[in-house]
Amino acid sequence: GKVNELLSVLTSLVEPTRKEPGCVRYTLLQNNEDPTDFALVEEWQSSTALQSHFAAKHFKDALLKLPNLVAAEPDIQRYHLVS
Repeated sequence: GKVNELLSVLTSLVEPTRKEPGCVRYTLLQNNEDPTDFALVEEWQSSTALQSHFAAKHFKDALLKLPNLVAAEPDIQRYHLVS
């Protein structure tokens, strides 16, 4: 019942994150079949840039709001470019 609240928190991350140094791509997706399922697809120039993102105020503020809005821990996967 908190999908709209969660969507608001997640969308609030998009623009400020895209402006961060080292952010190549930051895209928010919503599942067509399950509107409660979201994915963030991110690409960073370096692990240092990603660590700086984790320290950004807008990220920390959003992180504080998430426990009351999600049913499970996020499934975070990290990938590297192969080709």
